[in-house]
Amino acid sequence: MRIWDISQTLREDTVVWPGDTPFSRRWVMRLDEGMSCNVSTITMSVHCATHADAPYHFEADGRKADEMALEAYLGPCRVIAIASEDCVRPSDLAGLPLNGGERLLFKTRRPCTATSWRDDFAYMSVEAAEILARAGVRLVGLDTPSMDPMTSKTMAAHHVLCRAGIALLENLDLAAVAPGEYELIALPLKIGGSDSAPLRAILREMR
Repeated sequence: MRIWDISQTLREDTVVWPGDTPFSRRWVMRLDEGMSCNVSTITMSVHCATHADAPYHFEADGRKADEMALEAYLGPCRVIAIASEDCVRPSDLAGLPLNGGERLLFKTRRPCTATSWRDDFAYMSVEAAEILARAGVRLVGLDTPSMDPMTSKTMAAHHVLCRAGIALLENLDLAAVAPGEYELIALPLKIGGSDSAPLRAILREMR
């Protein structure tokens, strides 16, 4: 069964939101220094590379990373390539058979990669978020760092999706994935009290 790894790699040159904490690593023990094993310590933002936003990221009383139900992050999903340049718009959803409980990953025309940042990354329009919320979608993922544009101060799309109970994945790597039906496995790390959680996301061929 074919597997697609849709996670960005965590390493020292992985880009982060401007001003956020980048990935760094310190070696505590090294085999090449005569130690019995290699042991390293890492420091990073929980929003670095591929991650699942917890509601607590943008809502003061929202659930934290260790409180999120895991069912949303495991199961059938659809990868959808959008036509709009700047964001996911209602026109990109027109004609799609949106069903309650679906997991949707959007392949945009302005993705960010693990090593290249762009301020004009694609995002989710509030109008499209409202359509997905009304449809009862279970999970939404983007190949960019945020559901809202970089200049947003209100995080309106985040709020619309969260209040509908929709799980959020950001910074997916969908470059090698064709639109279609897959099985998603993307379990967030169980970090107590956290506003987000890194994860290893994969797609598998549908049986």
